[in-house]
Amino acid sequence: MDMHDLTEQLHFLIKCLETEMPEYAEYAMPEDPKQAFDLYRALCNVRMPSGDTGHTLPDDFYTVQSEVLKRITGEKGITEAAELPPAKLDPRLSLWQGDITTLRADAVVNAANAQMLGCFSPLHGCIDNIIHTMAGVELREKCYQIMKTQGHEEPTGMAKITPGYNLPARYVIHTVGPIVSGWLTGKDKELLASCYRSVLSLASDHQLESVAFCCISTGVFHFPQDKAAEIAVSTVRSWLDAHPGTSVQRVIFNVFKGSDLDLYRKILLG
Repeated sequence: MDMHDLTEQLHFLIKCLETEMPEYAEYAMPEDPKQAFDLYRALCNVRMPSGDTGHTLPDDFYTVQSEVLKRITGEKGITEAAELPPAKLDPRLSLWQGDITTLRADAVVNAANAQMLGCFSPLHGCIDNIIHTMAGVELREKCYQIMKTQGHEEPTGMAKITPGYNLPARYVIHTVGPIVSGWLTGKDKELLASCYRSVLSLASDHQLESVAFCCISTGVFHFPQDKAAEIAVSTVRSWLDAHPGTSVQRVIFNVFKGSDLDLYRKILLG
């Protein structure tokens, strides 16, 4: 498929979304594929779940969306979790810096908010936004169904599992980390540890072997990076020690920032 074909596919996706949301239909259709993808992504970001609106997308949308997202992910390059080297500290752990949406693992972890519907800010750089973007609109729909059944916001420290849809990962496990306001408290630390335990328990319940964690709560939730890394590693190791029969064989700590990479290197690699 050449770039012209990709642009045509993106135009189709954009037109489908604009039909649902005519208030955005005044935007000019970009001819540059990067700009076209950004418009498609922004429209997906602001799209409400169909359960709230009654709108439905045509079947062709999902087929074309899958082709586009998998092509873009493939061009970025997919990393195999099974091929990552084990950490010096503990062979059950690995450290990897990269785009978590390009990692082929049994599950990747999403740092979600309490509404559990993804990020609605167009083109926002948070992991919640990029995971929902690259998984496809199905992910928000599935999260909406889960939350509608639950009937209340997701408590901090708990977790939910969904399919990965168009991601290389088979599943996404969503967890809501603590928001730190002012001084870091013991409750903040326990809630963050609870996120890691909840994710691992859910992964084990589903017989998953590899789980990749992002740096939960360290972005806009303001958890100090150094303390978060210490809690992440110690909690995961303690949980694995306490569950020798678990299906979880490899836990990957995925970092994006160089500062997080340095912190985890000091802990994991010595």
